[in-house]
Amino acid sequence: MIVVDAHQHYWQPARGDYGWLAQAPALLQHAFLPEHLRAQREAAGVQYSVLVQAAPTEEETRYLFELAREDEAVAGVVGWVDMEAGDVGARIDALIRDGNGLLCGLRPMAQDLADPDWLARPSLDRAFDCILDCGLAFDALVDVRQFPALLRRLRRHPQLNVVLDHAGKPDIGDGRFDQWTSWIDELAQHASLHCKLSGLLTLLGEPVHEDAVEPYVADLFSHFGPERLMWGSDWPVLTTHANYAHWLQVAMQLTERYAPGAQADVFAANAVRFYALDIDLRQNAPSPLRGEGRGEGRISPDR
Repeated sequence: MIVVDAHQHYWQPARGDYGWLAQAPALLQHAFLPEHLRAQREAAGVQYSVLVQAAPTEEETRYLFELAREDEAVAGVVGWVDMEAGDVGARIDALIRDGNGLLCGLRPMAQDLADPDWLARPSLDRAFDCILDCGLAFDALVDVRQFPALLRRLRRHPQLNVVLDHAGKPDIGDGRFDQWTSWIDELAQHASLHCKLSGLLTLLGEPVHEDAVEPYVADLFSHFGPERLMWGSDWPVLTTHANYAHWLQVAMQLTERYAPGAQADVFAANAVRFYALDIDLRQNAPSPLRGEGRGEGRISPDR
């Protein structure tokens, strides 16, 4: 089975535009580049990935284009653009040109902005119009604080191809469920909204066991169905809690539990369709490795 990682990162702190890394765990405060992931990805049986921005600069997006050309597994890049710039259309056109087919989406780092209503600002309408006109996807990096603004944006741009990164970052560590699932219920009614099955293990607090992610995953399948969910590793952020193969194994077990027979969609076809990736899913590939990674089988058997 072909597997597409719909969400992974590379970064080089020496570039100087990853301000958020100063508050990140020390484990993440060094370079993560293609040579650091290639063997893990191949061992896990993952053939392709979508490379997602990690710095709020257009220069970093162009740097990702360079890395993508070094890494044949990268099928697309989700970049960053100054969405409030007066010439945002020209900026997006320039990124499309410089990416030479690699740019498949854009992502502002909305979760880091002081204004929780930023996504709903009318001043961003032009940027969203351009994203639509250019046929690009939009990655929503938000948590529950920005859900109201995201909902208003979806109503204003109902045709926008949007994916909710990391399931909207539910507060799994504290076991808070009701507020998150209530918003997910409302957001998921917008057919253009997809969701990434990613970043969940890193939301666990200590000593919370990883079984705690299961109710959230079950809720995602209930609301989005297997046709609007796509798996992502969120590597290297993932490395603070698990290795690459382990999260893939956990996600596959849960997908088989809540959407039997839908693995080809969740782990490849949905991402290919959503990002319009140039990947032939008819090619043959070995099945992803099972039983590898930290804590084999730690998600409990069917119950």
